[in-house]
Amino acid sequence: MPLFDVYPLYDVEPTKARGVYVYDKNGKKYLDLYGGHAVISIGHGHRTYKRALRKQLNRIGFYSNAVQNPLQEKLSSEINRQSGSKDYELFMCSSGAEANENALKLASFHTGKSRVIAFDNAFHGRTSAAVAATDNKMIQAPLNDQHKVDFIPFNDVEALDKELSKGDVCAVIFEAIQGVGGLDEPTNAFVTAMEQMCKKHNTCLIADEVQSGFGRSGDFFAFQNYSITPHIITMAKGMGNGFPVGGILVNPVIESSYGMLGTTFGGNHLACRAALAVLEVLEKENLYENAKKLGAYFTEKAKELPFVTKSKGRGLMLGLEFENEVGPLRKELIFSHQIFTGGSSNKKLIRILPPLNVQKKHFDNLFNALLECHK
Repeated sequence: MPLFDVYPLYDVEPTKARGVYVYDKNGKKYLDLYGGHAVISIGHGHRTYKRALRKQLNRIGFYSNAVQNPLQEKLSSEINRQSGSKDYELFMCSSGAEANENALKLASFHTGKSRVIAFDNAFHGRTSAAVAATDNKMIQAPLNDQHKVDFIPFNDVEALDKELSKGDVCAVIFEAIQGVGGLDEPTNAFVTAMEQMCKKHNTCLIADEVQSGFGRSGDFFAFQNYSITPHIITMAKGMGNGFPVGGILVNPVIESSYGMLGTTFGGNHLACRAALAVLEVLEKENLYENAKKLGAYFTEKAKELPFVTKSKGRGLMLGLEFENEVGPLRKELIFSHQIFTGGSSNKKLIRILPPLNVQKKHFDNLFNALLECHK
């Protein structure tokens, strides 16, 4: 049976991974500066992570949410402590798209409204409401068009006020650092105004931290660069270091009731243990600080490259913008220099999303390779 052909694939077959490296079937080593879409947060094959999963699997790997699972409460408390996001409640799921889908649904339940405001170049997932709030018509089916979503630019206070004043918006969903969209960030003044307008118009503010959360920005959540309190925070990717796990943090102003949300796999024992192991390593190895330090190093080194037009992002959610489209360059980095990088909807931008324990020497390898590519 052939695979349903929806992915253009590089001719690389990884069979092993350790730290910031992956190895193909022939034993060739590749520097992983993309982390499989920002998923690998504490490095491939981390001992603490593997030990925790093995130990949990020997006890119980899965049971449904119809029974007690104290690991969910332990995880909720640890996220609360490390993130400083006080007084939120945790609902677990299995992916970032599912997290955003549940966040949008919850906002609609809470407000009794149905329209959503998202931003130009946003990416929130591929499920029904999440993909409708994604600024890419190429991946939206006619089914998704039934959702009422309008897109506005970042930092356009007047446009946002105009939309919210119509009184039918259940949620404004935003990425503090856009991922697939190309690493753009809203201004502090705009985010502050956005929160105030959402409160005024009984609209939920959703911070999409699926890619930027769990330390990637240098803070636990990227929105913490601003002084705001979102109604809902979504998370996934780096939360499980490769194990499928996601979740939302819900401000208690939104009341729960039995049956309003549900999931089969979300919050299972292995998922909780994976996320707890990630949190343990993030704290013990001081990876939040490493993300800040290495992000600053990357930005300074990028200034030495005359062919880079712009360096973007913060922490270890980074990008380099070039004068020309970067598709050929990314291929050259893979096949001539054995370095994985990422693309974006901005075809002139390379995204850099390494494990958070990346070192300066790894970035030096990238910059040396880029100099070689541009000789």
